[in-house]
Amino acid sequence: MLAEVFQQLHAHRIHLEGMILKPNMVIAGKKCPQPASPEQVAAATVRCLRRHVPTAVPGIAFLSGGQSPAEATLHLSLMNAAGNLPWQLSFSYGRALQDAALAAWGGKSANVAAGQREFARWARLNGLARSGRYKTGMESQAA
Repeated sequence: MLAEVFQQLHAHRIHLEGMILKPNMVIAGKKCPQPASPEQVAAATVRCLRRHVPTAVPGIAFLSGGQSPAEATLHLSLMNAAGNLPWQLSFSYGRALQDAALAAWGGKSANVAAGQREFARWARLNGLARSGRYKTGMESQAA
């Protein structure tokens, strides 16, 4: 799919230096009997990107679909910890940033501050992942 996307972008003379790619990570399907390890997800995703995304693309902002907030955060952190990537890897984690905040808020005005704290906590954790410094278990320490 990425090969076709970039072929079409080239055909339409899109300036790659002015774009941000917003893909999913390479994860095992929900019905897969053998889930991929976080290291396998990170390695497969980086391998796919290296094969198909030109180095002219400045940034990649991942979606978190199909992953828990902690899984998506760890996957991003492992990719960034690998280093030596031609693009900036970041997140566009609507669900992973909002799930805990929405659950804490629960639609009640009395819980607004709790929802805000949860959102800030996951934003902080994904900030760490952005630089490859997030580790499993940090989400419980950052509460």
